[in-house]
Amino acid sequence: MSPMGRPKSNNPKSNDVKVRLDDNMHYALLKYCDEYKITKAEAIRQGICLLLENDKRK
Repeated sequence: MSPMGRPKSNNPKSNDVKVRLDDNMHYALLKYCDEYKITKAEAIRQGICLLLENDKRK
């Protein structure tokens, strides 16, 4: 009998981070997410990747 439920991920996202944003930053994030059809979490992950890439270029 096969296991029930969602399949296991190769890269589970088990760490939770909370960020406080002002109204302008939150609106900008929502607008970006709506335009690119991604979640807020994915937009933040992409932002972190951009920061790390820019840091490697120095």
